[in-house]
Amino acid sequence: MVETGRRLLGSAAAPSSSPPAEAGGGEMRRGKPCRRSSHCLWLLTAALATARCCLGASAQPDKVVWAINAGGETHTDVHGIQFKRDPLEGKIGRASDYGMRLPIFRSMPEDQILYQTERYNEETFGYDIPIKEEGDYVLVLKFAEVYFAQSQQKVFDVRLNGQHVVVKDLDIFDKVGHSTAHDELVTFSVRKGKLSVQGEVSTFNGKLLVEFVKGYYDNPKVCAMCIIKGSVEDVPKLLPHPGLEKKEEEEEEEDYEEGAERKPLSKKKVKSGPRTPDPYASDNSSLMFPILVAFGVFIPTLFCLCRL
Repeated sequence: MVETGRRLLGSAAAPSSSPPAEAGGGEMRRGKPCRRSSHCLWLLTAALATARCCLGASAQPDKVVWAINAGGETHTDVHGIQFKRDPLEGKIGRASDYGMRLPIFRSMPEDQILYQTERYNEETFGYDIPIKEEGDYVLVLKFAEVYFAQSQQKVFDVRLNGQHVVVKDLDIFDKVGHSTAHDELVTFSVRKGKLSVQGEVSTFNGKLLVEFVKGYYDNPKVCAMCIIKGSVEDVPKLLPHPGLEKKEEEEEEEDYEEGAERKPLSKKKVKSGPRTPDPYASDNSSLMFPILVAFGVFIPTLFCLCRL
């Protein structure tokens, strides 16, 4: 009896070689759900890091000489660029945060604030930007249309130093649509007291005046802006937008088709056009007959007159 009890106690204490069964009668697979979750989280983190790296690998905060968040407060973006509070606050124009209620496409979630606030004015307005060193620069102008839902509702120009129109008839909605980030990049250089931009040159006194010029449709505005010393490759890129990429591809296809159609037409026109008439190919016998008759009458008459 004691031996039987010992055997039963030994069998109960012996560890089982198979995992315990689940409540439903199936096998419990420990660890797999956890490994899948961690794997997916790792892939998501890696994808986000890769996107940030690809979009802003060339962005270096030390190359930024000036940056402001128009109509908003100080903000440091994901690339480390510090956008300062709008210096025109309380001086000119109006600040608006109407876009805060909307998500902004093509922008990182952390940086949507740069496109959700703006400064606009009922007349032309601008910013004086000090530039102390000579070199090549890129002016980055950030926009988003958060109010109008069709084109030809807000159209304006951007002008530098009162004479260089660097962006003509900007219609944000027509460019990218509603609540979508749009950057205008303007390259310029400063050397030996001269400002060179888009093939034009003017005297430079150490300050760059960036003006938003009122047009025929509504008021000019800007959401944020910065100046980077370097080239376009140093400017952080916006996120891709499938709709815009498709639109650009369609426009390229239309341009190609139009060019392909026009080219044969122009050749055909040259080949099949009316030829220049040959002035020597026409029959002039009817015109020569009266001349010959007159000449025949004139010779005998002249002969008779000479004999008299």
